[in-house]
Amino acid sequence: MKFDRELISNGNPMEAIVGFSRAVRVGPFISIGGTAPVDANGNTVGIGDVAAQTRQCIEIIKSALEQAGSGLHHVVRTRVILTDIDNWKAAIDVRKEYFRDIRPVDTIMAIDRFVNPDWLVEIEADAVMSS
Repeated sequence: MKFDRELISNGNPMEAIVGFSRAVRVGPFISIGGTAPVDANGNTVGIGDVAAQTRQCIEIIKSALEQAGSGLHHVVRTRVILTDIDNWKAAIDVRKEYFRDIRPVDTIMAIDRFVNPDWLVEIEADAVMSS
């Protein structure tokens, strides 16, 4: 079986500079890389507020999935990456607003920091479009 490869962009100028895509769809599989809490102008949303940043990340993921012809209902895995593991509950409370009924598998982890120190969270997602 041969699948086409589709690159999904959200217009971030860093995509071309760094060499990444917001998402990549290969057949029914969609992978969405580390999604930061930024607005269309690249400004950080919700500085100091992990819940607001989590919501922004998921909204960006939702938009990328829709651009790929999919949606949150096809998500099979999420990865919530935090700079402070003590923020896990605030992030997960927002995550479950979107995924309570979908129930993808999840990994929650903490790192020292992101490229932008104002970012408290990044989220990755994988989706498989069912027929």
